[in-house]
Amino acid sequence: MYGGDEVHITPGMQRYIDQNNEYLARRDRYVREVVKKWKFDTIAVHGLYSVQESLDDYQGAIIEPMFLSSSQAYRDSDEMAAALAYLIPTWCYSRIANPSTYYYEWALALLEAYGSDAETSCCSTSSGMAAIMTAVQPFLVHRFHHKHEPRNFLATAQCYGGTFQQFNVRLMEERDIECRWIQDPTNIDEWASRIDKNTRFLYGELPSNPGQGFFDVQAVADLAHSHNLPLICDTTVATPALLRPICHGADIVVQSATKSLTTSGFGVCGAVIARRGIVTSIDNEFLKKDFALYIKYLPNRDYGPNLHPMQAILTLNDMRTLRSKMDLMSRNTMKVAQFLSTHPQVESVQYLGLPEHPLHELASKYLWLVDAEYDEQYGRPVNRYGHLMSFCVRGGAERTRKFFDGLQRVWRATDLGRIKSVATIPAISTHQQQGEAGRKLANIPGNLVRLCVGGEHPDDIIADLDQALRKVKTGVAVAVS
Repeated sequence: MYGGDEVHITPGMQRYIDQNNEYLARRDRYVREVVKKWKFDTIAVHGLYSVQESLDDYQGAIIEPMFLSSSQAYRDSDEMAAALAYLIPTWCYSRIANPSTYYYEWALALLEAYGSDAETSCCSTSSGMAAIMTAVQPFLVHRFHHKHEPRNFLATAQCYGGTFQQFNVRLMEERDIECRWIQDPTNIDEWASRIDKNTRFLYGELPSNPGQGFFDVQAVADLAHSHNLPLICDTTVATPALLRPICHGADIVVQSATKSLTTSGFGVCGAVIARRGIVTSIDNEFLKKDFALYIKYLPNRDYGPNLHPMQAILTLNDMRTLRSKMDLMSRNTMKVAQFLSTHPQVESVQYLGLPEHPLHELASKYLWLVDAEYDEQYGRPVNRYGHLMSFCVRGGAERTRKFFDGLQRVWRATDLGRIKSVATIPAISTHQQQGEAGRKLANIPGNLVRLCVGGEHPDDIIADLDQALRKVKTGVAVAVS
């Protein structure tokens, strides 16, 4: 039983437990003997929703059903008692779980573990920020039941502005939990020097938004584990199509599925994916054994940040073509980055795919298009570096804003990972609230533009960027259309 008092198991409850154990054994066998042998694209398309399940339960519907009911009914008191004690699979109430969210979670857990022997599970959340909160909070409990016990964690300074605010304001300023910012995550000695007996976890974002920060996942995971600590990675920009940190030793992955996983832009969504059997100094066997299920059934049951079933199905549907979309947008971004790197009005370009980028070699060790060797188009492993890049406009912040206002095809918005190209100026948007000192720490100057290249033909995006940059150079008034 997971939490609460021990439950007296009646013969009727035991019957339901036995039936559901048989169901779980069949599902595990199906995963092991069938699904795990599929290629990435097949898992993304089908997940665990089978033809037989469709025919047996859902009148042959080939797309996963959307369950909009707020709650689940039970056959009798025995089934309800077993379900609410979490002794059998249940969804009971959509604040806790829902069949539609299960389909999404099962598929994403399989994709994040693809290519490894790791067993993973997933907890969906209402947003990427909810995913980060959900992933870190269980490690910040008082281990020794002493309210003045010091607590700290390590995190890469180059990260999304919302992550910075959650760690810097909500945890440090409001709860006195120290975040020790890592300025050079490629320096393993910097990580090692900041760990002490009160450290709870290591956290890193890669590639980072917007600065393209990166680090050696395996080396940092090994360091964390040597101190009995977990490594949590945010790979929203890469997605499992390009990078799967759990395959390289990480314990937990967080995704703002709003972004790259949901290129359509239909709604907000997040996820926490964890290997079963994480490394941690927290004395909680359920948490260690199945972290994602633990947070779903207990902390998130009480905090309530879980996902709406409609959004789960919308996101799942977007994920079906994840690999091909990440390939297309990565190739488009490379062409745009190459153009901007030679433009006279551009001061610098930050894109891991460019050979001159200082982290190109390290990123190339980890960022690979999944299953390219099985693809008729490639037939060999190929690196892909994602859809996010940034660049600095020559002439400072004011010229940068004039360029930005002159864009006619690229959308001005604080979004990323869209099938449509989107740009923003982080200093006045995503990283505005962290202040000048925080932006300096994260290396976010006022003339930095974050650009996420979509699925348009790259020549059309290049033409739009060029016309806006040329008008800034000549000082011509820019008309926005």
